[in-house]
Amino acid sequence: MQVKLEAELGRIPILDVAPVVGCGRWPAKAVVGQTVEVSATVFREGHERLGAAVVLRTPEGEELAPQRMSEVGAGLDRWSALVTPTEMGSWSFRVEAWGDPIAHWRHDAEIKVPRGQDVALMFAEGVALFMRAAREVPSKDRRVLARVARFLADEDEDALDRLSSTEDPTVLEVLERYPLRDLLTVSDWYPLVVHRQRALFGAWYEFFPRSEGAAFDPLGRRGPTSGTLRTAMKRLPAIADMGFDVVYLPPVHPIGTTHRKGPNNTLDAGPYDPGSPWAIGSPDGGHDTVHPDLGTLDDFDAFVAHAGDCGLEIALDLALQCSPDHPWVKDHPEWFTTRADGTIAYAENPPKKYQDIYPLNFDNDPDGLYTAVKNLIHHWTDHGVTIFRVDNPHTKPVAFWERLLADIHTTHPDVLFLAEAFTRPAMMHTLAKIGFHQSYTYFTWRNNAQELTEYMAELTGPAATYMRPNFFTNTPDILNEYLQHGGRPAFEIRAILAALLSPTWGIYSGYELCENTPQRPGSEEYRDSEKYQYRPRDWETADRTDTTIAPLITTLNTLRNTHPALQQLTNLHFHHIDQPELLAFSKRHLHDTVLTIINLNPHQPREATVHLDLPALGLPDDPDQPHTVTDQLDGTTYTWRKSNYVRLDPHTKPAHILTFQENGGRARAGGGQGGGATRTRRR
Repeated sequence: MQVKLEAELGRIPILDVAPVVGCGRWPAKAVVGQTVEVSATVFREGHERLGAAVVLRTPEGEELAPQRMSEVGAGLDRWSALVTPTEMGSWSFRVEAWGDPIAHWRHDAEIKVPRGQDVALMFAEGVALFMRAAREVPSKDRRVLARVARFLADEDEDALDRLSSTEDPTVLEVLERYPLRDLLTVSDWYPLVVHRQRALFGAWYEFFPRSEGAAFDPLGRRGPTSGTLRTAMKRLPAIADMGFDVVYLPPVHPIGTTHRKGPNNTLDAGPYDPGSPWAIGSPDGGHDTVHPDLGTLDDFDAFVAHAGDCGLEIALDLALQCSPDHPWVKDHPEWFTTRADGTIAYAENPPKKYQDIYPLNFDNDPDGLYTAVKNLIHHWTDHGVTIFRVDNPHTKPVAFWERLLADIHTTHPDVLFLAEAFTRPAMMHTLAKIGFHQSYTYFTWRNNAQELTEYMAELTGPAATYMRPNFFTNTPDILNEYLQHGGRPAFEIRAILAALLSPTWGIYSGYELCENTPQRPGSEEYRDSEKYQYRPRDWETADRTDTTIAPLITTLNTLRNTHPALQQLTNLHFHHIDQPELLAFSKRHLHDTVLTIINLNPHQPREATVHLDLPALGLPDDPDQPHTVTDQLDGTTYTWRKSNYVRLDPHTKPAHILTFQENGGRARAGGGQGGGATRTRRR
């Protein structure tokens, strides 16, 4: 048997293998149990029949049985198969291709034998092929193929019966497992890294521990009192009850006093202003220390433990920058940039200035700084942190991250990193390729149907091989104009979109209260930003007075946890709807399908006809066949067909989130403008 490598363009060319990132320099990404499509262009000269398969190699080096590929797209020579890695680690795969002489023989025989052409010769060739195939399979299967060979050789039997014996399901099944392979050619091995499921699927909640339990003296006789990690623990059960999986904490380290920022990013901080948590470092310590106002490392450990009891992971901010008071400024001045006048350069993004922050210089002592950062990560993983949200990774060298993430993956393969990089696409994509598990995105600024459709096509296309989006609806830095002016409906609409379009989404605390006051017109900064001051919230009153959308958020996270279709990225499909302010999309995984129709206008009702792509929903393409659907937001049941009228009022019902009854139960007849032609309400 002759074996040729793809690099040599073997006897049967295997080209354009996917998923491959950077020509194989970096691995494609998957999570445990995720189905991955492997495809390649496979062809040969003439009209000879081909076969192709994918071989997975486990992290332990075991090669699994080949998974047969099927040709997709007639005449395009594109082949694909679905494979599912079952454990974390560094997998690899390759494509194998071969000439299939039995398939080619059968093709010719089915043409010639019924016409009486070369009958004896065709059967003689068939006998030889099946006898050859029988010699290469286990004994129990050998009997099946040998029996076919004997029947083909029996001239007393009818020719068509002899030919049809090769189509027996038992015969086909044996040949599927043990194909006769001529001119076997294999591609190179390509890497596939498999992470735990949280790398793809999860719900994040960001909050400032110092605000939970913060208190103000109503008489103004003393300054405010910071909340602590212990008081913040009381908020964790409510976060878990909303269905979140990850609690993301801004930096919990000591904050410098030099050039400390006051309320709303002013330069005149008062004696009781807490400063920005991102201005890290003081005489109390640096990145490996807990701010004294928040407590101690023991308190941090207790916080992590209580979060774990609530089913929550901790994501900690990794902000590689320092306040002027950080111990590193004194001990390692070479880690910073000194200007011509002898001062250390503070952070700037003109016209923005961050006088309370010194950026790190990764060129003066790269190994020393690298070791310090790696030690920081090990320090916090030792204290139970499993996820790091990395602040502004695009302002640090890409090579630094590639080396660091590879090292951490070797020692802590379960630790995940989220890249907070709102920057140029090339940098965002490269950070994802070199090892970041998740990425912030431009979702916040994609608000109309065309923007969302085009952006989701980008995220779910080839980029999904390496870049996993995390759809935050808002952040302490970003209060989008849509939320500023759309009221409660805007918050509900954006939560539905984030939770259902992306397998990972998140909110920043206060979103559920629909906080939407900007610092000034045209600004995306919050007025009285929590970045610079305490922001305690009255959660009990909000729950009691129904001024929170927490129930909707809980419903969305419950749906995500119970519908596997919502835990995937690349299974998104848009459906045609004849109203530009409405959006219709579905996600389908195996037998689970969720269909969403949403009004993107937060101010006014909109109505339209949605035309469903039924095959994309796993349904017969029959425009008149009824299908029973249930709206998961209110329990209403409708009968829908291929085309359906919808009317959505953002103030009462901004969206339908529909699931399909497997057996197509009939809904009770009745009118209604909220959905299809008929509906019933679940009791």
